[in-house]
Amino acid sequence: MDPARIQSEFPAPSYRGAQETALQRIRAAFEDGNDVVLVRAPTGSGKSLLARAIAGCARRPGEAEPHQPVGAYYTTPQVSQLDDVAGDALLEDLSIIRGKSNYKCILPGESDTPVDEAPCARERGYNCPVEHRCPYFSDRAIASNRSIAAMTLAYFMQTAGSDVFGQRDVVVVDEAHGLAEWAEMYATIELTPGWVPSAVWEATTPPNIENLGDAADYAERLEAACDRRLTELRSEAELDREQVAERDRLTDLIRELGWFVEDLRDTESTTTWVVDQPDGAGTAVTIKPMDPARYLHHTVWDRGTKFALLSATILDKDAFCRGSGLDPANVALVDVPHTFPVENRPLYDTAQGKMTYEHRDETIPKIARLVVRLMQQHPEEKGLVHAHSYAIAERLREHLEDFGVGARVRGHDSDTRDAALSGWKRSSGADVFVSVKMEEALDLNGDLCRWQVLCKAPYPNTRDSRVARRLEDGQWGWYYRTALRTVIQACGRVVRAPDDYGATYLADSSLLDLFERARHDMPGWFAEQVDLMSTPDLPAFDPQAAVGDGGGSGGTRGGSRRRTGDGGSGSRSGGRSGRSGSSGSQDPADHPLSDVWGE
Repeated sequence: MDPARIQSEFPAPSYRGAQETALQRIRAAFEDGNDVVLVRAPTGSGKSLLARAIAGCARRPGEAEPHQPVGAYYTTPQVSQLDDVAGDALLEDLSIIRGKSNYKCILPGESDTPVDEAPCARERGYNCPVEHRCPYFSDRAIASNRSIAAMTLAYFMQTAGSDVFGQRDVVVVDEAHGLAEWAEMYATIELTPGWVPSAVWEATTPPNIENLGDAADYAERLEAACDRRLTELRSEAELDREQVAERDRLTDLIRELGWFVEDLRDTESTTTWVVDQPDGAGTAVTIKPMDPARYLHHTVWDRGTKFALLSATILDKDAFCRGSGLDPANVALVDVPHTFPVENRPLYDTAQGKMTYEHRDETIPKIARLVVRLMQQHPEEKGLVHAHSYAIAERLREHLEDFGVGARVRGHDSDTRDAALSGWKRSSGADVFVSVKMEEALDLNGDLCRWQVLCKAPYPNTRDSRVARRLEDGQWGWYYRTALRTVIQACGRVVRAPDDYGATYLADSSLLDLFERARHDMPGWFAEQVDLMSTPDLPAFDPQAAVGDGGGSGGTRGGSRRRTGDGGSGSRSGGRSGRSGSSGSQDPADHPLSDVWGE
C-alpha cells in the first residue's frame, strides 16, 4: 500500500467539508504502521469518496513481488449502499459483482430464470454455450481482474477461500460499525422446517436440546442426513428448480453444521456458542455464535494486508476491536469533524411515554396523535416515521387511518419494502412514510424528507439468547452503545449536506434515558445536538388540518387509494419558523444473506 497516493486518488474534482483533512489523517495513520484504520466520519461526509481514495492506494501489479497481493476490495453490508455506489459517476471504476440470484439467465426460454437456477445449476455436466456472455460470470470475471472489486459484505464473506476472489492488498469496509454483528448473523444456523429440506427434517427431527453437547450431537446426525440427501441429488442427471434450491441449501447446511461442531470442540477457539429451542423436542433449533473472532479472521482479516473501516458510529475503539478480533495496538482511530451546522439538524423532545412492551398500548395512540400534529406542523414537507417493528408500524397506521389522515400516510411490509420506499421518494406530495428498519444507508437529501420521528429506543431484544448472555455477563455498555449507534444512524437520514436541514422528533421517553446512560460514548458532534435539544411548540391536534383539502399523494394501508390537491400552505420545519422547502421460522428470501445463497 502507498498511502502517499491517497489525495491524488480522491475521485471528486474538489473537497467538501472535512474531506481533505480526513485524507491527511488517514494517510498519516497508515504511514505510522497501522494495519487497520477506523475512520469515524459523520453521516453525509462523503465516506464512499474517502473509501475510493483509500482503495486507490493499494499495491499495483508492477509494484509487487510475485507473492504479494495487489488491488483492493470495497465492501459494505448494505445493499442500498452498493446501489448508491453503482449509480455514482465518481465511482465508476469500482467493478461491482453481486450474488447469482441478482442476474438473469440469457439462454432462450430462460429469461426469467435467475442464474442460480439456470441450466448450468440444474444439469450435471452442463456446458453453457454462452457462459462468456452470462451477466453473472461476466461481472465476476471483470471484478476479479479489476483493481477495485466492489460487493456486499455477505458476498465478500461467502467467497472467502475462493480461487476467484483471493487475498488483496487493501480491504475497505464501508458502514463497518456492525461488522461483528454481521459475522454473528452470518454464522447463525437456523434449523427449522422452513429451511431444512423436508425429507431431511422429517427423517431427523430435533430431540429435546438442553445444552451445547446435545446441539453438537444433533448437528452431526443432521449433517450426515444432509450429506446422504445431497449425494442422491447429485446422482441425478438433471434437477428441477426446486431441487436446485434444495441442493444449494443442503450444501450450506453441511458447511455450517461442520463449522459449528469443529469450532465447538476446538479447545483453542474463543467463540462462545448459544443454542435456542423454545418449543421443545421436534421444533426449530437456532445455534448462534457470540463474538466470532475466528470466523472474521477467515472471512475478512485473512482477505487483505491493510484495512480501512468507515462508519459514523464506531463509538468505542477498544470495544469494537474486542468484538471484531482485532488487536487495538495495530488499529488507529481517525475522527472526522462534522461540518453541517448543528442548527440544521435539531433534535426535539416530544416524548409521549415509554415504548416498552408493558407500556406500548398506552403510548402508541399518543404517538399517533403526535404524528398528526407533526403533519400539521409540516403541511408541505415529507416525513419519515421509524416504527422499529412491523407490529408497531401496523398499529400506528391503524390509528392514523382512524384519525382520518391515512390518505397522507404510506407504509410497507417485508415484501414491498424497496418498491414502497422508491415510490415514496419519487412522489411529489407531502406524504409520511411509516418505515421499519430504515435507520441506516438511506439518503434523504433535500426535499426527499424534512422531518422524522423515532418511535422507540432501539435496544437489542433481550429475548435473544446472545443479548441475554451478554447482559448476564454485565455487558451493559455494549447494550447502550448498540442502541445509541442506531439512533445516531437514524438521525443522519434527513440531513445530507451542509445546506440541508431536517428535524428529528423523539417520541419514546426511553430515548432521553439512553442519552444519559450512553453520554460518554457519544461523538462530540452528536453530543452537541443532544445538548441543544428543545421542546417544540406544536399546533393543537386537528386531523383535518393535517391533510388540508386532501393534499399529498399517498394511500390507505394497502397503498391503493390516491388523491390530489396541494396539501395546504405554509411550512415550518421543526419549530424554526421561516424555513420552508419543497426469531422463529424464517423465509430464506427474507434473510439478509439471500443474495449469495447458491454461490
